[in-house]
Amino acid sequence: MPTYLPFDPNPRQPSRLPPKGTIDSQFHVLGPVEKYPERPGAAYRMPTATWEAALRMHKALGIERGIIVQTTTYGADHAVVLDGLAAMGKGYRGCANALVFAEKDDAYLAKLHDAGVRGARFSFRQELGAVLSDKDFARAIARIRELGWYAKIQPEKDGIVSSVDKYASLDVPVLIDHMARPDPLRGKDDPNLRKMLELLSKGNFWVMLSLGEKTSKAGPPWDDVIPIARAYIEAAPDRCVWASDWPHPVSVVQPPNDADLLELMYRYAPDQATLEKILVRNPAKLFGFAE
Repeated sequence: MPTYLPFDPNPRQPSRLPPKGTIDSQFHVLGPVEKYPERPGAAYRMPTATWEAALRMHKALGIERGIIVQTTTYGADHAVVLDGLAAMGKGYRGCANALVFAEKDDAYLAKLHDAGVRGARFSFRQELGAVLSDKDFARAIARIRELGWYAKIQPEKDGIVSSVDKYASLDVPVLIDHMARPDPLRGKDDPNLRKMLELLSKGNFWVMLSLGEKTSKAGPPWDDVIPIARAYIEAAPDRCVWASDWPHPVSVVQPPNDADLLELMYRYAPDQATLEKILVRNPAKLFGFAE
């Protein structure tokens, strides 16, 4: 299993604090492995990244709320998310891994819901080993509809175009991670960018403005991803959210200081009102927080 690099342990304060009530729409909690063993066949192992470290990062950045997203590392066993939600308090919600629908019962789903889980993340990346069959996917979406959750889509390495037909017609809220993974070098001609804009026109699709540092081909300060984010904001300012993606899983180069990523978000937004939508009001609506 490859060795991946850890998060920056010394998050600095950003150049200015984000709006009150800011929500980090995706971060992960990992380990320690002695307490939270990986599922058999897990595709990767990350350095330990506890809820305590996540909370320190959020406090340094001025972030008050967030969404703990279950990684494929643990699959259907959500102990790490449940413990994190219990410890971090009412400002935090959870997003399950979709394997839970195939491997756990309704009582377990109810337990997750009661703890604050409000969505499930689906992957179509075969190398991660966490892909539902078509039958299980259909059953999972039916349960999401009943629970009032949202569906979250992890793009493949080359974006969403190869799998989008599986979820383009869904009628539940759908959040696409990581800006749909477009190629900045292709600009407005990138098929993932065009498809994401098409999805945003449907009204129930959302996009997460995250992973700019890995999407960029130019490197810091990642100027080449700004037009992508702004295209989404212009198309659907009420359905864009932002996430740190801490602790930056499967990083083969040192992840940036998380304040750098928040400041990149500041550069995406054309004005303070839009920034407050993306950081506060939009995610509050999607994730079931009071603004």
